[in-house]
Amino acid sequence: MPHKFEIYRDKKKEFRVRFKHNSEVMFSTEGYSSKASAKNAIKSILKNGPTAEVEDNS
Repeated sequence: MPHKFEIYRDKKKEFRVRFKHNSEVMFSTEGYSSKASAKNAIKSILKNGPTAEVEDNS
């Protein structure tokens, strides 16, 4: 599967989510104190992402 969400712990031991296409990181989230909060971030992205507005500031 070329696309995936990955939950990991950073140097501060906070949980973060990164979205990868193949092995390239497309974006990562802020740090969360619990894994449940990181999983909620994924759920929010999946729910709200498809309808999110694109703001082009170029």
